[in-house]
Amino acid sequence: MQIIENKTFAQERALYHLRDAIVRGCRFEGEEDGESALKEGRSLRAEHCFFALRYPLWHVRGLSLSDCEMTPSCRAALWYDKGVSVENCALHGIKALRECADVRLLHADVESPEFGWHTRRLFAEESALAGDYLFFGARSLTLRGVKQRGKYSFQYVKGMRAERCEFDTKDAFWHAENVTVKDSVIKGEYLGWYSRNLTLVRCRIVGTQPLCYCKNLRLIDCTAEGCDLAFECSTVHADLRGEVLSVKNPRGGKIASDRFGAVILEESAYPVRAKIIERGAGKREKGPNGKEV
Repeated sequence: MQIIENKTFAQERALYHLRDAIVRGCRFEGEEDGESALKEGRSLRAEHCFFALRYPLWHVRGLSLSDCEMTPSCRAALWYDKGVSVENCALHGIKALRECADVRLLHADVESPEFGWHTRRLFAEESALAGDYLFFGARSLTLRGVKQRGKYSFQYVKGMRAERCEFDTKDAFWHAENVTVKDSVIKGEYLGWYSRNLTLVRCRIVGTQPLCYCKNLRLIDCTAEGCDLAFECSTVHADLRGEVLSVKNPRGGKIASDRFGAVILEESAYPVRAKIIERGAGKREKGPNGKEV
């Protein structure tokens, strides 16, 4: 295997179509401002490298990055790649990952708006991900121990499992399908609108107007904080702990919690058929008309 070590590359397509190589301790920067340094590479390992030029790793097959830094000027770093491992790396350029497949992130530090769009089969563990519109339209995601920050995350995602994560976001999981989140914290406004088959297990949900217009929504042993006007026009089966500030016009299913600050069942554009059970009030049940049953 070829080893390229301790060199600086600034020219256009400096190592184009490089194959079966280790690139170690190299810097991709300079006045020539060349793009696409490692485009169309095959079976590459980059270790302790510094990237400050645009589009360095497009159409690569078989890529391992470890202990590398991609600066904000390293725009759109990894596109159309397959078989990617990223470990102990900083990815700080906009649109750092897009339309890739079979990706593994471990101990990654990502600050990248529009990260992960249309990516397939991605696994991330013990990583920090920051930026708006993360994983738009992605498929088959697995996240464990991930801390995420940024608005409009996970929109149009299909097939996702997350465990032990912290999501600090807004408008997350809009139009998402077949998503399960366990043992996690989800902070943000307008969570999960228009989702299908969204399941939250032992999660802490924080923020206003969550989970409206959902289909087949399931909440198991979750807590809600600051959650008002929840579940409007949703079909939902929810088992909650603590107090929900208010529920508004849930379309169907059953919602149980210790307390409800208010149950609003009026001015709905759709039939309201959900059953609401307040355990803390001696198991009071309210039917579609809001009266105790």
